[in-house]
Amino acid sequence: MNKTTTIVCAALLASSLLTGCSEEAGKAGSASGGEGQEEKITLTFWRNSGNDAENAAYDKLVASFMDKYPDIAVEMTPIPYADYDTKLRVSIASGSPPDIMALDAPTLGSYAHAGALKPLTAYFKADGNLEDIPPSTLATYTYQNEIYMAPLTESSIALFYNKKLFEAKGIPLPSKNPEEPWTWEQVLDAAKKLSDPANGIFGIDPAQGFNNAGATAYFKYPIIWQFGGEIMDGEGKTSKGYLDSPETKKALQFFSELYNTHGVSALEYPPDPFPNGKLGMTVDGSWSLAYLTEKFPQFKLGEDYDIAPLPKGTRQAVANGSWSLGISSKSQHADAAWKFVNWVTSKEGQVTYSTMTKDIPSRYSAAKEFPELSQYPKNIFVVQNQKFGRPRPITPVFPQMSEAVNKLFEEVVIGKRNVDASVAEAIKKIDKAYADLGAQTK
Repeated sequence: MNKTTTIVCAALLASSLLTGCSEEAGKAGSASGGEGQEEKITLTFWRNSGNDAENAAYDKLVASFMDKYPDIAVEMTPIPYADYDTKLRVSIASGSPPDIMALDAPTLGSYAHAGALKPLTAYFKADGNLEDIPPSTLATYTYQNEIYMAPLTESSIALFYNKKLFEAKGIPLPSKNPEEPWTWEQVLDAAKKLSDPANGIFGIDPAQGFNNAGATAYFKYPIIWQFGGEIMDGEGKTSKGYLDSPETKKALQFFSELYNTHGVSALEYPPDPFPNGKLGMTVDGSWSLAYLTEKFPQFKLGEDYDIAPLPKGTRQAVANGSWSLGISSKSQHADAAWKFVNWVTSKEGQVTYSTMTKDIPSRYSAAKEFPELSQYPKNIFVVQNQKFGRPRPITPVFPQMSEAVNKLFEEVVIGKRNVDASVAEAIKKIDKAYADLGAQTK
């Protein structure tokens, strides 16, 4: 690859299009073990730097691995989140990627499509204990029938509700059974009763407002699925026939009406509206339990608020997938890299990691080691994820698709634009992105 080609590839990669370099990555896809006669193998491992607990957990896992495998050294490089994706893509474009890389689930399609990742299916079948991972989780890390990443943890979202506001209005409380959710119509009925505009109280924030496209994918796609709709086809090639289905449009219309017809949701809220009594209900993540406990100790679970499963339309659904580990297709030590990946994401590795970070393990066996995960409220997040989890569309144009759908939600809610017209425009953007991708790989 000459200097000009490298620069072009790097530019494409920084915009989440790895395709310009797929041929170079593909040539290295046949690399197998490569350990040969080496006495000591050194593996490079890049990950996004996390909080103190996450960093300490990785330090412990790396140290314990090297104790177990003294013939393998792991050089771990934490990189700030804001810089991580760009640096990783540029390293791939330049032909010098790390042996092992941490990746966020939605990025799988672009990396795998470009041939930057080594398929892990054979490794998993040999000693990866596939049966210990929920099928819906495995689907999140599978592209064109190959598993490319090994999951470490999961997260999930649920319906948080202000118990005292419910009781003051005489509203029956939602079930805490993760398989007995309220319908969205029941949520709407409660939201109408809870809303008190004169006192700045709104019934529900259904999806954490309007943030970036990544937040849209995690919080808003489930609403489409819950109404029976879809975003893209199973191969991640088009949104035609999916994003424009009657079910998807019904979900979008319902979401818009929460703001523009019923007035139970607002475009802007004051800081921390839920613990400050300005929201009757909010859809939020499992990570918020620790945040509320730390920042609002007077706002107590069981007394002031409780948690229920996500609402459903015709079915239950929640987005799954988190940061996971993959192996570069260029690695000359793929077998050794798998030993590390398999160690970190094994039951033992997940228990070690989750004990320190309080994250939810992705393996059944690891989750069972934490009694609190089978008890309220965390059982809601675990059961939803294991039984009703769904991958966000696995597509090499995920960034462009996600941005188009994010814009779609903004237009129908904030811009009050016609759903049909907004959907048609989003499909056009997504299909163009995939067509452009195909043109670049020819």
